[in-house]
Amino acid sequence: MGPMDSPDFPTAAFDRRAWPMGGRLDYWTAPDGWPIRRYRLGSGARGRMLVLGGRGDMIEKYLEVIHHWAARGWAVTSFDWRGQGGSGRLTGDPLCGHIGDFAEWIADLNALAAEWRAEGEGPTAMVAHSMGGHMLLRALAEGMPSPDAAAVVAPMLGVHSAPLPRWLAVAIARLMVGSGRGERAAWTQKEQSERQRRMRQKRLTHDPDRYADEIWWRDHSRDIALGPPSWNWVLQALESTKVLAEGDAIAGISTPLLILATKADQLVSTPAILKVAGRIAGARLHVYGREAAHEILRELDPVRRDALHRIDAFLDEVAC
Repeated sequence: MGPMDSPDFPTAAFDRRAWPMGGRLDYWTAPDGWPIRRYRLGSGARGRMLVLGGRGDMIEKYLEVIHHWAARGWAVTSFDWRGQGGSGRLTGDPLCGHIGDFAEWIADLNALAAEWRAEGEGPTAMVAHSMGGHMLLRALAEGMPSPDAAAVVAPMLGVHSAPLPRWLAVAIARLMVGSGRGERAAWTQKEQSERQRRMRQKRLTHDPDRYADEIWWRDHSRDIALGPPSWNWVLQALESTKVLAEGDAIAGISTPLLILATKADQLVSTPAILKVAGRIAGARLHVYGREAAHEILRELDPVRRDALHRIDAFLDEVAC
């Protein structure tokens, strides 16, 4: 029996444009008073799971996988990072994805995870995508208490700067931040351009229907929509990924870890992922080929179900 035929994957269609029944959407308050939008679903009979999205993501994009893990008995908690999704904005431009310092997100994650960890007993797991994967690994490297298991999917351990070499991208970002443009969008994104939407879809997923779901949510809830990152985000991403990938702290992570990546990723650096995976003792790695773009958990069903099968089997083995 393969992943496509597994009883873990119910045949009934999941409505990706509606909130699942039985969930709770509310706000968690960060230590400095900032409201962080949070969603919880599932009984917790299997354990508790924290799901971390990527840059520009919102909870709605991952309702399908949240529902999947809730159906397997996990009490799943997910949230929108400060400044994106339904967690407010940090500049006057509602479409600009800005942060002053990645340390702000690490502080939010540490505080939220501490409360989440204290909510109950049983196995704990964290699953993180892209920028969320970077934040999770950085937090663990900096001493955040470890869950029983973690999986990172296309983690942002290096960013593509092509066609610019990395050194030039860093120099430009520093120049823009230093000249007072750190809170401005680093590039333009024509929201209504069908050509740009098709190009963006191909970078994210081969599944046009799941990509259309994201656009539907953005169009129906404009307050959660986000566009390009700020120059300061770009600089933070370039600097934080380098420090994490090349520093000594990453080798100290002892959390049982599964890493999923794809050779065809156009947003994060797969060579950087491979390098970091080799520095974390016991980390398990699976790399997809051209069949998978960046959003592996939102890919066409053969890839998506294979990824979920790998994560579920890993958690069943080590998070007990």
